[in-house]
Amino acid sequence: MLFVTNAELLNRAMNEGYAVGAFNTNNLEITLSIVEAATSEKSPLILAVSPGAMKYAGVAYLAAIARVAAESVDIPISLHLDHGTTLEEVQSALDHGFSSVMIDGSKLPFEENVAITKKAVEMARARGASIEAELGRLVGTEDNISVSEREASMTDPDEAASFAEKTGIDALAVSIGNAHGWYKGEPQLDFNRLRAIRSKVGIPLVLHGASGIPDKMIREACAIGVDKINIDTEVRDAFRQAVARFVQEHPEEIDPRKILTPAREAMREVVARKIRLFGSAGKA
Repeated sequence: MLFVTNAELLNRAMNEGYAVGAFNTNNLEITLSIVEAATSEKSPLILAVSPGAMKYAGVAYLAAIARVAAESVDIPISLHLDHGTTLEEVQSALDHGFSSVMIDGSKLPFEENVAITKKAVEMARARGASIEAELGRLVGTEDNISVSEREASMTDPDEAASFAEKTGIDALAVSIGNAHGWYKGEPQLDFNRLRAIRSKVGIPLVLHGASGIPDKMIREACAIGVDKINIDTEVRDAFRQAVARFVQEHPEEIDPRKILTPAREAMREVVARKIRLFGSAGKA
């Protein structure tokens, strides 16, 4: 297999005490920026593709771009389906050579989440791919939730242990107060809950919605035992700001290569900084 699996990358990260970054891509420029940053930092890399990105750019195109990238560098790269919510999405990713998939049944009741996850595990195993699942509902920052609702959305440590055992997954995404998108105010992460989960679950743990979480919190999460950290929003924002700035300063320019070059540089800086923060620099 051209790509390594998430399991290969994350089991080493768990043993050595760092986290591997999973960076979402939607097109050529983002992929190049992520891969160039990881290569410069000599870091293992997880290229993440969401169902939305698959629909936007075409799964075959994104997989082909990732294959060319992996063939061109000497770092281990996993191609990972991020937040697949249906078995059809999982199968499509596997059919296109993804080395890792995520089935997200976190909005389902526990037993239904177990059932769909077990089916996805069978599909992934048949292709030699690794699999991640999620327990606990990861809210968006736009959600208006009460304290009790916030508590109810988080991952229960005992349920996490049971879920991992029943499903046979390779990695578990947890909800400890993290959220997708930009945070309103400083994030409130429940590190005691994370410690409890870590003490009961023997597989790599994943933190989604890490864009905008302060560095000190990321370091603490890594120290407790988070092994994979997802970043998307900060990379997108760097892209947007660089393009907007260039277009404002060069209103007559129509060459997309010139317009997008500053965006690539900005995204590379974000990814490289996150890699150093996660502790995976030099671990390729």
